[in-house]
Amino acid sequence: MKPMIASAVASLALAGSAMAQAPAAPPQFRAVKIVLVGDSTTAVQGGWGPSFCGKHVMSAVACVNLARGGRSSGSYRTEGSWNVALSEMKSGGFVATYVLIQFGHNDQPGKPGRSTDLATEFPVFLKRYVEEVRAAGATPVLLTPLTRRQFKDGKLIRDLELWAEATRKVAAETGTPLVDLHQASADAVDAMGAAAATRFAQAPPSAEILAAARAGTTISSQPATPAAAVAAANAPNPPQQNNAAVEPMGAAKLSFDYTHLGVEGADYFATMVTAGLAQAVPALRGDLIP
Repeated sequence: MKPMIASAVASLALAGSAMAQAPAAPPQFRAVKIVLVGDSTTAVQGGWGPSFCGKHVMSAVACVNLARGGRSSGSYRTEGSWNVALSEMKSGGFVATYVLIQFGHNDQPGKPGRSTDLATEFPVFLKRYVEEVRAAGATPVLLTPLTRRQFKDGKLIRDLELWAEATRKVAAETGTPLVDLHQASADAVDAMGAAAATRFAQAPPSAEILAAARAGTTISSQPATPAAAVAAANAPNPPQQNNAAVEPMGAAKLSFDYTHLGVEGADYFATMVTAGLAQAVPALRGDLIP
């Protein structure tokens, strides 16, 4: 055999041996991603999101909390947070991506730079979110807004019901899975009463606030003075809290209020979200921890 031919044969033999010894590519790991989008009642600071991601998803789930304090369905988009969420949906590598969307608190009137019109803007924004999630190859899930925990004469004030109903309507019109967190959370808080619900806040209530709650009507979580709080609690019609004033644009305050959640509140409502999600999206049941 000529030297050149022998060399070529040897090279082919070595290449064939190397190919035979090359390890097979590993199979793709079945991983699911869940992206949380919303306001402070979902966010890392003050919301149910941390408990949901930390305690209610299996280890094969990547749970990304992109909710921002003080954001509405409009401002979340205009500030650019939605673009970050879209990037997460398009990252690849996951067998499925689900996007949980909850707005309403900051869409209410009285919040400059945040409020949206209930009839002409809020549902339009929600529909646009749904459409863009699907266009990105992910699955949208709408959540009605978490209830506040304010009471009058022993009954919960359901001041977010109109936004919850608008969310339900968008879900029905677009065929989007719905977790009716507002209905579930409002019913639960109403049943336990104002005093028991104070434990869900980020900080304990003052003696005056707790006394008012035990009487069945909540007072402002930020009274000017203790004397003013006592007077408000004893008034025939105690003034209701101005939520636009006490719910900041940025991170939730680490203090008592009727909206944001401490550890106990986050755990309580994250369990509720998980149960609702398992029902609304059966494909996720194996990835969730009740």
